[in-house]
Amino acid sequence: CHTAHIACKFGELVTKIDRRTGKELEAAPKFVKSGDSCMVKMIPSKPMCVEAFQQYSALGRFAVRDMKQTVAVGVIKDVTKKDASSKTTKSADKALKKK
Repeated sequence: CHTAHIACKFGELVTKIDRRTGKELEAAPKFVKSGDSCMVKMIPSKPMCVEAFQQYSALGRFAVRDMKQTVAVGVIKDVTKKDASSKTTKSADKALKKK
């Protein structure tokens, strides 16, 4: 099984959702309890390869672990991608020069 272990921060709790109907119960909740369903914005500490669950289901799942215990699981609804014009590795620079 290929998995990436990347530290992420919870950016914000967007909405609390009813598990059965999928309707929004509360916007910008202060907290969620065990068993609650919600939408959150997560910020990874380094670049990672993920996709929205609708486009590619294998890369659209995640698990949140704390002290080796799974505390949350979910699917990715949307991905905000950074522009790729940031820094590149030396090997990538060499490959681009050869072309």
